[in-house]
Amino acid sequence: MMADDLGWGDTGYNGHRVIRTPALDQMSREGLKFNRFYAASAVCSPTRGACLTGRHPHRYGVTSANVGHLRDQEVCLAEVLRDRGYATGHFGKWHLGTLTPDYSGKGPGRKPQKNYAPPHEHGFDEWFSTEFAVATWDPYDPANSHVSRKQPPDPRALYWHNGRNITETLQGDDSRIVMDRAIPFIESAVDREKPFFAVVWFHAPHAPVVGGPKYLAMYHDRSENEQHYYACITALDEQVGRLRAKLTELQVASDTMLWFCSDNGPEGNPAPKGRSQGSAGGLRGRKRSLYEGGIRVPGLLVWPAQIPNPRETNLPCVTSDYFPTILEAVGAAPNSKRPYDGLSLYPLIEGRWDERPQPIGFRFGRQSALSDNRFKLVHNSGKKRPRSDNRQTPFDEWELYDLANEDSETTNVADRFPKELERMKSGLALWVESCDKSNQGSDY
Repeated sequence: MMADDLGWGDTGYNGHRVIRTPALDQMSREGLKFNRFYAASAVCSPTRGACLTGRHPHRYGVTSANVGHLRDQEVCLAEVLRDRGYATGHFGKWHLGTLTPDYSGKGPGRKPQKNYAPPHEHGFDEWFSTEFAVATWDPYDPANSHVSRKQPPDPRALYWHNGRNITETLQGDDSRIVMDRAIPFIESAVDREKPFFAVVWFHAPHAPVVGGPKYLAMYHDRSENEQHYYACITALDEQVGRLRAKLTELQVASDTMLWFCSDNGPEGNPAPKGRSQGSAGGLRGRKRSLYEGGIRVPGLLVWPAQIPNPRETNLPCVTSDYFPTILEAVGAAPNSKRPYDGLSLYPLIEGRWDERPQPIGFRFGRQSALSDNRFKLVHNSGKKRPRSDNRQTPFDEWELYDLANEDSETTNVADRFPKELERMKSGLALWVESCDKSNQGSDY
């Protein structure tokens, strides 16, 4: 499960004093809570590709939102699991290519034929998906259109089910609309005694941010903008609880690996704006920034059969880790001839990791970064400040932060640790070179 633009500080268990997230809070008390969990990128599409491939999206051209598509040559997690007998389903926001070759809600510049890459071409047998974001409430209402508010929304910009565009109006909470399709898929798989892989990518709390009456009433004492933002998160949380209850009812909860994260930090640059009222929880930066607030996100794993007792970890983990972790869980292995950026978290799940054996690389726009167990290197190429960072802090081309002692990224310690600086600069350069070679097709 993945939220869209949910900030590090947008859950109760991470300290938000207003937003009600009882289901996520319960997950944090029952499973493995990641205190340093990262989205692979500072925006949505790249992170989603990393979830399914275990590779940084700069390796295959999905460098930002609505850019490129999930290439046919990439090995998708759903393909591996389908070939091993799993039922595979995608539900919610796809954002890894267009869903029809002759239309994109982003316009002809999206090149819908060139970037046609629907879920069924990447291993998903069942899918109920949108090309990109839709309103979090009543998405068919023209007032809530993400494409154009001057005319009725084109249904092709909304939901598709196994290649058929849903033209009939679907009403109410979008998180419920998505879960209404995910749960029957799971029920069918269990009834057939078939293992299942379900990807549930919620649209909340991405714009258009619209709360439903029931949820708005929970926050009647807040500003209108806060009401809508908080309401759609609580509505999402309700569906997380609904799913968990269904897994228990079906008697498959114990042996189901259940993940939750967000695709990047909160929208609203350089601060909360309009209905984008998300919180980075005191971290520097927001969406589109490689500072912590743009890429550190809520991260949870509940898996009672393997994690019987709740615990938390401060080791850095990333959405690219999903692919190798799940492959190890089912007894498969990644293609050894292809570079991967994720690592299997099985040693962490089993309590055998004292530290992460490989750093995590990040790229977005002119920014790049490398993060290991203690230090984080940030490269601001051209010294252009990300517009999601409004702090009056020193701003250098090369910045080194000691995250083990200060995760607010206010003190550049590059002068104090010159050997670490050079070590990480070399590591970042090699990783960037590797990504560039992959993007040129060397892995295929």
